[in-house]
Amino acid sequence: MGKQKNEPRPKALPPKGFRDYFSVDVSERTDMLNKISEVYYLYGFEQFESSAVDTVEALGNFLPDVDRPNEGVFAWKEEDDWLALRYDLTAPLARSYAQNRNDLPNPYRRFATGPVWRNEKPGPGRFRQFYQCDADTVGSSSMAADAEICTMLSDTLERVGIERGDYIIRVNNRKVLDGIMEKVGLTDPDNPTQFSEKKGIVLRAIDKFDRLGFEGVKQLLGPGRVDDSGDFTTGAGLTAGQIDVLIGFIKALGSTSDQTLNNLICLVKGSKIGETGVQELEQISNLVVAQGYGTERILLDPSVVRGLGYYTGPVYEAELTFEINDKKGRLRKFGSVAGGGRYDDLVKRFTGQEVPAAGISIGVDRLLAALRMKKKSDNEIIGPVVVTVMDKGRMVDYQTMATELRNAGIRAEVYLGNPRNFGNQLKYADSRASPIAIIEGGDEKEAGVVQIKDLILGATLAKKATLEEWKSRPSQIECARDDLVMQVRKMLAEQARED
Repeated sequence: MGKQKNEPRPKALPPKGFRDYFSVDVSERTDMLNKISEVYYLYGFEQFESSAVDTVEALGNFLPDVDRPNEGVFAWKEEDDWLALRYDLTAPLARSYAQNRNDLPNPYRRFATGPVWRNEKPGPGRFRQFYQCDADTVGSSSMAADAEICTMLSDTLERVGIERGDYIIRVNNRKVLDGIMEKVGLTDPDNPTQFSEKKGIVLRAIDKFDRLGFEGVKQLLGPGRVDDSGDFTTGAGLTAGQIDVLIGFIKALGSTSDQTLNNLICLVKGSKIGETGVQELEQISNLVVAQGYGTERILLDPSVVRGLGYYTGPVYEAELTFEINDKKGRLRKFGSVAGGGRYDDLVKRFTGQEVPAAGISIGVDRLLAALRMKKKSDNEIIGPVVVTVMDKGRMVDYQTMATELRNAGIRAEVYLGNPRNFGNQLKYADSRASPIAIIEGGDEKEAGVVQIKDLILGATLAKKATLEEWKSRPSQIECARDDLVMQVRKMLAEQARED
């Protein structure tokens, strides 16, 4: 009988486009979400949480990346329904609002946080699961709702640590672009869907302007483009004259908001929807300026279109303007970290009645990455106090210490590895970013005392202390066992002051 082959071991790797989040990542994300939520709450928005799974019908087909299976979503069939993981937090909101609209205030103001999933081609820094943080106003057609979202986004970026001058919120209006489409012959009032495919390509092309520049956009508006990997993206196949008009639209940005508005009104003159879009942009501009948000924070910019297909009016995008070094050492702007707009037809899909809505979505992972690169993440991870084990037979004593610390609101744990090597216990405490280690051997137990070791001060002194500092600032103290909690609390307070 032949030797039985062992079954192949599974690869200890996440699927392509996915990753695991460890303590630092989760803690930093939680801290950021709390700060963002504080701003949203301050503006009067209420928290809401949708299901991670919805029907494909309810989610709708609005993703820009249609070259992937299932139109960019992770979907599967269950009985008679096709289900999918949500690709954003807005489409589920529209479904939920339509379902519960009679029980919700009007307008309804909500914010939400959570993961979303996209069946897109993964790449460096581009994942198929990522976190978003949204805020939406449903039920208001006023441009004041859009202006408020832009000012709130500005406040949010500054709250999490992005300094003024390191970001810009760009605002445009899809209606203006619809007017341009009308001028170049890509809109037929009698057949609204006739040029939908070409219009989709145009939107995606302009949306990539910040990355591809004028030449790259021209290629996508024309015959198509081959990227650095050799993949070909089909173009819109427009004529040279049509492309020139669209490029003129992108170039309409003036040195002032008034100049930009004048440039746009000239481009869309004769188009009713285009002129309406310019008027709405003017209203938003006047509202944000009146509140003290100048063009150094919120700027009208015709190059912003947003890739999602459900936007019907104003669109906005937050871009970080500072430069970073890429993996090859080249300077690059960090780019967009948030975007949104008005989507007046999304709820209408369920109700048959137009329900105006506007919202913003922050890419939490990208914003965190930006803060790390700017070294502005102030959420330094502090691990638990570690109670070391000097005698395995006295585990009850050590667990009692940890319990006393926890009851006092101090994070603590007992070392549960092999206690034979005390040095390994301190290495463990260091790997956990522990601020303090508690030591009680047999001599300490008999004398009714414990040793409290300041791991943060010890590391600091080891790096730069003089002999005098070593003598004057011991990193380890002895105290009565009964004073354990008091002395630990005191040492933690001293560490916080030194930070």
